[in-house]
Amino acid sequence: MYYDCENNQHGLKHNPWKSLLVPRPIGWISTLDGNGTVNLAPYSFFNGVGDDPNYVMFASGGMKDTMRNVEDSGEFVCIMATWDLRQQMNMTSAGFAASVDEMKLAGLTPVASQFVKPPRIAESPVAIECRHHQTVHLPGRDGGAMPPYSVVFGRVAGIYIDDKVIKDGIVDIAAIKPIARMGYQDYAVVTAQTMFSMQRPDAKSVLAKPSHPK
Repeated sequence: MYYDCENNQHGLKHNPWKSLLVPRPIGWISTLDGNGTVNLAPYSFFNGVGDDPNYVMFASGGMKDTMRNVEDSGEFVCIMATWDLRQQMNMTSAGFAASVDEMKLAGLTPVASQFVKPPRIAESPVAIECRHHQTVHLPGRDGGAMPPYSVVFGRVAGIYIDDKVIKDGIVDIAAIKPIARMGYQDYAVVTAQTMFSMQRPDAKSVLAKPSHPK
């Protein structure tokens, strides 16, 4: 099937868009407001951008508390959402008032970051501490004053990795079991059973012996 994306005429029970961009890593973003209240919220349009230097990005639908805090304070922390923390992550996705500390509400333990003021959480083995680089506002359909989505870019200042998940100099992702966003209300989890490895081929070797993957 083809459908008109401008008019969103897909004719299906639910919009298939998010179910096609899968799996998506979850940006569980920690920020502080001007009163020092912690905000913790998951973002499914999230990823890393480049590796020298390191940047991350997440997209916010409208001016939410996270985006406002990032722009006001200039700092945020990306916390890895894992299988063991799936219920807490889901709890923090609710639309609470700005005065609510979602980290406390979810029973999570705040830990001071090393390079920025927003805390990470003790229960997660990975945290990426960031400084706000730029926000890019994306135009909406009607060209209104407030765009429907804005992309927030952060430059990574520091990364925390729990020593327990480092084995032989490599991060043991299978042991961490990070979760990812699928479409609709679905999620996925990375385990040893779902992981596989492939070495990047040398271009000259491929051209010398062309093959057709099966």
